[in-house]
Amino acid sequence: MRMKIVIDDGGFVPSRSHDGDAGLDLRASEYAVVPIRGRRLVRTGVHVEIPHGYVGLVCPRSGLAAKYGVSVLNAPGVVDHGYTGEVLVNLHNSGSEQFRIEPGDRIAQLVVQPVALPDLETVDALDDTERGDGGHGSTGV
Repeated sequence: MRMKIVIDDGGFVPSRSHDGDAGLDLRASEYAVVPIRGRRLVRTGVHVEIPHGYVGLVCPRSGLAAKYGVSVLNAPGVVDHGYTGEVLVNLHNSGSEQFRIEPGDRIAQLVVQPVALPDLETVDALDDTERGDGGHGSTGV
């Protein structure tokens, strides 16, 4: 599979840290500060054309979460096939210090994977199951 990308001035081509890594590192294309207990949309300068039948998932970097309490707020963020605008990363800082970002800092990763595209069928009722409609925690704690 091939995926087309466009990089704005100041942007960085997404890359894998190691051969075989699932995630392509997304880097900031701007200076930014994510305030304490706050959020910030951070520019990457990256535009992608996700192939039909695939989805791009903007996922957190585990190191940022573990060391600084910084994660992708809407994780995973979804980049659909038809979206070709700039990939922005919605970062949230749950840490006790503001988080400073420099251009080129790795802030998230893009995972591209196949996605099911089912046709929906409206029916009057669903099949009975053991868990039924027990809601959150339906299998216990």
